[in-house]
Amino acid sequence: MALINRISRLFQADFHAVLDQIEEPEQLLKQAIRDMEDDLAETEQRIKLCVHDQDALTVRRNELESAIDEIESQLDLCFDSDKDELARGLIKKKLEAERLQKRLKAKFAANEKYLAEQQTVLDDNRATVEGLRQKAELFAQRTPAHGDGSSEFDDIAWMARELQVGDDEVEIAFLREKNRRASS
Repeated sequence: MALINRISRLFQADFHAVLDQIEEPEQLLKQAIRDMEDDLAETEQRIKLCVHDQDALTVRRNELESAIDEIESQLDLCFDSDKDELARGLIKKKLEAERLQKRLKAKFAANEKYLAEQQTVLDDNRATVEGLRQKAELFAQRTPAHGDGSSEFDDIAWMARELQVGDDEVEIAFLREKNRRASS
């Protein structure tokens, strides 16, 4: 069973390596940037709508406060004139206005929280897009001009050049080891 798992992993690794060669990383990176920019635009639109809602809620809340103040002055007049029936109707309106005011305050607080969350998301996404843009610029600089698919900055090629040991390096290391052992 272990042998089958190992063979399966090797096949999967080879398959992924082939896919990595087929995919064009630069194009994938550009597409990721476009997708993130679309997400940014959508988030900015949601923020604008939420700000507009907040403004409308503020206007409505101010109107209700004015209406409640007006009802208060009308109630004073009703009580001064002993118009209890009229006062009951105004009290009903006042209670309805206060209830609506409470709902508007709750909606305003919920919108404020949502707006803060969306602003955080927007800031994070902007930072991510900026990072992707910088990577794309670096990648564009690393792309070879001759277009043979290999880059002098290619990680595997770089590692292979670094790991190659010349005959003269082997000879010098051999002499050092021989001298070290002879002196011990």
